[in-house]
Amino acid sequence: MFTNRARILVIGAFIIMLVVSINLHVYQIAAVIVMFIGFLIWGYFKEGTIILAAKAFHHKDYNKAEALLNQISNPNWLSKKRRGFYEFIMGGICLQKQDFDSAEKHYEIAAQYPLRTANDHVAALGHVVNISIRQGNYEKAKAYLQLADKYEEKINAKMKDVINRLHQELKKH
Repeated sequence: MFTNRARILVIGAFIIMLVVSINLHVYQIAAVIVMFIGFLIWGYFKEGTIILAAKAFHHKDYNKAEALLNQISNPNWLSKKRRGFYEFIMGGICLQKQDFDSAEKHYEIAAQYPLRTANDHVAALGHVVNISIRQGNYEKAKAYLQLADKYEEKINAKMKDVINRLHQELKKH
């Protein structure tokens, strides 16, 4: 739950403590400090700024969420759970910007990773279906809608309603 800047500041403080503990010959403390530094570096690569971006996205602060996601230098290095949320949030940001091609790409990738709930997974699939229908790619929309139908038992009534509306929209075409 650190921004990259905060992570660097904390690592800097730990390095100062490391130097002091080595000078005082307290190697047990130095080992613990090295472990904490390693944990912060691991968090940079595997966790990123996803939690902070999710909070900003939830509060509809899309610019802040995008800035936090842009701090992640290589999303491929994120853990599987975090990568799905990265793509899901980035898809939502692209949707807000009305960049439908990028949003579709991000939601397709998000659907390949585990998300928090079946509702989130179906929401990602539903966004792909909706964008595909709007772009006239009905075969792709049908395929993704079939994937969403597999979760019918696990989703709430609101998501079932969304899926039913997408079915009706697809039948029109």
